[in-house]
Amino acid sequence: MPKRKDYLSWDEYFMGLAMLSSMRSKDPSTQVGACIVNQEKKIVGIGYNGFPIGCDDEDFPWEREGDWLETKYPFVCHAELNAILNSVSQTLKGSTIYVGLFPCNECAKAIIQSGIKEVVYLSDKYKTADNTIASKQMMDASCVKYRKLSPIHNKLSITLNEIDI
Repeated sequence: MPKRKDYLSWDEYFMGLAMLSSMRSKDPSTQVGACIVNQEKKIVGIGYNGFPIGCDDEDFPWEREGDWLETKYPFVCHAELNAILNSVSQTLKGSTIYVGLFPCNECAKAIIQSGIKEVVYLSDKYKTADNTIASKQMMDASCVKYRKLSPIHNKLSITLNEIDI
């Protein structure tokens, strides 16, 4: 019997894990996940956007507009930062981060400082925003590669009931 031909590529697999992780986010408007993989294709970090540990989701705002302290922006940790902070590896040097949304300038700083050398993303919907432009300038200057994933499998489906294998 020949092997299956419709299996996921490594890029699709790791991006799928990032997207699955994003489903943990309680943000009503933007759910982002990230997955960090070392050079041996082992997962070393995973995260999603949400409030810091100990900051109750019911006590902090999820608003996008209004006075700054009444919005989510000063409080939410982005998926990339959470994946870096949640890392189980002593070093992220040379690793790749898979993320649904192109990283902002603050996450770019953390990516660069942690030694991650490649960013693979799905969406660059804020590409004209100053923070994304700054992010790309820093990544270019520090030789962090970035590329948009063009998956062959555009939809992944997971069933969580008992199956016969």
